[in-house]
Amino acid sequence: MATRVLKPIGHEDRLSIVDHLDELRARLVICAVAVGVTFAVCFWQNHALLKVLNRALPSNNSSQNHINGVVNDTASAAKQIGALGGDLRALSQLPGQSAQARQYFAQAAQHAATASKDLPQSAPKKLPITIGVGEPFTTTLTASFYFALLFALPVILYQAYAFVIPALNPNERRVALPVMGTAPVLFLMGVAFAYLVVLPPAVRFLQGYNSGNFDILVQAKTYYTFEILTMLGIGLAFQLPIGLLALQRVGAINARTLTRNWRYITVIIAVIAAAMPGADPVTTGLEMLPLVLLFLLSIVMLKIADRRAAARAAADLSVSDGLDLT
Repeated sequence: MATRVLKPIGHEDRLSIVDHLDELRARLVICAVAVGVTFAVCFWQNHALLKVLNRALPSNNSSQNHINGVVNDTASAAKQIGALGGDLRALSQLPGQSAQARQYFAQAAQHAATASKDLPQSAPKKLPITIGVGEPFTTTLTASFYFALLFALPVILYQAYAFVIPALNPNERRVALPVMGTAPVLFLMGVAFAYLVVLPPAVRFLQGYNSGNFDILVQAKTYYTFEILTMLGIGLAFQLPIGLLALQRVGAINARTLTRNWRYITVIIAVIAAAMPGADPVTTGLEMLPLVLLFLLSIVMLKIADRRAAARAAADLSVSDGLDLT
């Protein structure tokens, strides 16, 4: 069924409503399979994925500073105990001692060496907490599903565009096909930007704000949800040039519309950034910056598209005038 429905469909083909529903069902099945496969892989590699999410956790709040101070003290004590063990071992080897004294010194040196190794040498890595018996398992499932949706979204976007493209005429399809290939790339760029640029300073600001008055603990479920939704939101926001280009193709806007109303569009971008996860000024500013840059890029793209459309219209007009003269 999927092979029959998903064969190449031309703009001139006439499909019944049942055929359209069959094609939609087949594409939804493909999306579900993509999510299922990526979920299985993500759950298999959940340790690596959780380690990736934990990377943005700050380690400079008051509780961690206190822990670091304690660990530094214990590390110094471990060195001193190790040195004491060496001195006791040297005493056990001095001449003129009884066998019992040598044995006592040797045992004391062994105990000192064991105690020195048992003391922590570095601060424990900061990890989010879970509360409840089943929360580690359910949180792992939730994070794996979010990652599966994140990884499968390019396939979902491709299937959505592929379902719409047959309704376009050949000229529109020449524009839509590059757009269909660009959409997953823009989404992945948005996800990478969110992970590398937005999340570290955002989490650091949110967790470190007024940290001297709180014993800051990070709940795993809330923290992972914030990170994944931020990456999803910014990845989808990176589709802005494609959306504006689509509006230009249907005649709703042009480059002049964007340049004339840039103040209102900037306010709309600010509202979109504020609606994304993390309402603090740091996160909102970092989310707004790429949207403004993409808006400026969209203006350039629409100016190029407007010029090409004007050139095609002029060419069509000259051809029609030539036909009228004949």
